[in-house]
Amino acid sequence: MSLMRYCRDKDILTTRSATAILSGFIPFVLLITSGCDLSGNQADSNTTTIYGAYTAKVRGLDPGDIGDTTSTIVASQMIECLYQYHYLKRPYELIPCLAESMPSVSSDGLTYTIKIKKGVYFADDACFENGKGRELATDDFVFAWKRIADIKYLSKNWWIFDNRIVGLDEFREYTKTCKKAADVDYTRNIEGLQTPDKYTLVIKLKKPWPQIIYLLAHLPTAPMAKEAVEYYSKDIINHPVGTGPYKLKRWYRGSFIEMVKNPSFRDKYYPAEGEASDSEQGFLSDAGKKLPLNDRVILVLVQETPPLWFLFMQGKIDVSGIPKDNFAEAIDLSGGLTLAMKDRNIRLLTFRDPSTYWVGFNMEDEVLSKNLPLRKAISCAVDRDKYIELFTNNRSEPAYGIIPPLMKTYNPDIKKISGISYNPQKAIKLVKEAEKIHGSKLPKLTLSMPGTDAVLRQYGDFFKQCFSQVGLEIEIDYTDWPTFQNKIKTKSVQLFSLGWIGDYPDTENFLQLFYSKNKSPGPNNFNYSNSEFDRLYEQVCVMADSAERDALYRKAEEMMVKDCPAVFLGHGVAYILVHDWLYNTKPHAFAYGLSQYRRVDTAKRASYDKLLRKLK
Repeated sequence: MSLMRYCRDKDILTTRSATAILSGFIPFVLLITSGCDLSGNQADSNTTTIYGAYTAKVRGLDPGDIGDTTSTIVASQMIECLYQYHYLKRPYELIPCLAESMPSVSSDGLTYTIKIKKGVYFADDACFENGKGRELATDDFVFAWKRIADIKYLSKNWWIFDNRIVGLDEFREYTKTCKKAADVDYTRNIEGLQTPDKYTLVIKLKKPWPQIIYLLAHLPTAPMAKEAVEYYSKDIINHPVGTGPYKLKRWYRGSFIEMVKNPSFRDKYYPAEGEASDSEQGFLSDAGKKLPLNDRVILVLVQETPPLWFLFMQGKIDVSGIPKDNFAEAIDLSGGLTLAMKDRNIRLLTFRDPSTYWVGFNMEDEVLSKNLPLRKAISCAVDRDKYIELFTNNRSEPAYGIIPPLMKTYNPDIKKISGISYNPQKAIKLVKEAEKIHGSKLPKLTLSMPGTDAVLRQYGDFFKQCFSQVGLEIEIDYTDWPTFQNKIKTKSVQLFSLGWIGDYPDTENFLQLFYSKNKSPGPNNFNYSNSEFDRLYEQVCVMADSAERDALYRKAEEMMVKDCPAVFLGHGVAYILVHDWLYNTKPHAFAYGLSQYRRVDTAKRASYDKLLRKLK
């Protein structure tokens, strides 16, 4: 997929964002401290539970319109796709999930035939007859994709299918002629989406699309039960109905989400093979066991980092990132765990994240769009090294382009090519050039940020200082995550703070952020448009993996950075802390839905309070 994302540790069910409402926080702490479930009933001693946190509000759990990490993390525990990434193997390998096998592809690369597994059922839900989930069929995929194409639905994920599948664009044009959403006829035939039988899906492409296999492992392409959409209507965002290992039990938007094991989940087992070191590290101890390995997942909304850290240190959540202000408490000067962490039997996981963070420019904004010197001035005014030191504890690498170092097409010379570096004197000269183009003194600029907590305020103050030192004024617009997303979607921002974490291991996933046909509400939130970039992007998108394609990827990035549509800030390195009672926590850069693999040692968790008393 291509998710619009703010900072997160996606592997651990913990997102890093920041807002200041702590509704439901104290009741949750009391409940999990007392060993009760969220209803107040004494939990079954045989029930195993993963406790996690999320720090950005969930916008919705309808996969067709999901476009952020937090919502995807939650929904992916309950909703599945045709394919998934192998949990243990590296390099990352796609394997069947709802599909029975990998697709059969025609010699011209235009026809994909996919068989789906028999005996897969949607979770029981009131939308089905007698509340009993029915068997998955290939029609459920066709319905889901038609729904994304339906202009009345206003899905942000149309970019996935745009100009890809024979007949689907025509279906989208047809929906524009319908007066009301209810008038759209979903039974209309689409040549490129055929279901010769209940278990066979045939996809016919307009042109080669090598990345399709990655997108079929991406949550927005998940099947949808028509019954659920009709039963819940617009409220479907609050009622995910999937085939996954968990199902939603309760969701209080200002407090917590509880998911429980799906009783009708098919037989699926923990992998029996992986990397050579996996056995030694204990990642194969549960090989062959039926998934999921835990009975429920409880996630609490905690929008401030101090209480989030408190919960983790008290053992009330299982995994955590490391807040900026607590880094020295957790990590010593050598980069390893401090004694305080080791005494608590806490483990450290680190890995290079396929991510890039930036301050973006809305290239349709009147002030910014036609003023390249202004955009360059802003980029030269930002001290990336200081930003990384202050806000990531040096857990990032400076960014001057969109492609992160984890990708094989990363260009180490991109800084030189961009012509951008921290240089306030150069920025001041560029501001003067920008004023000549503007015709007067430049107006105050507005930077939108998703969050309101103290760290975000510090973040905003840092940018104010960077701007002011070169003669620019800026105000910060702090909003909650759903509001911020809506502003992005409607092009209602001028500058914006955001980032992207790769959905699949192909550079196309990053470059599509600048393709003009993907403008908001699609993933091109910069609303960047360059016909030569588009031509190159369209050329490379139909090519198979090759050295020639890699060279063209780099060329496209070079072209884009010279237009300066963003202040690229950093590429992330994830630091994750895990309590020793949680097993099977191998870092995974491209997968969601990982709760099914986790295993909890309830005895170890129960003894943590004694350990804390001993340490005092």
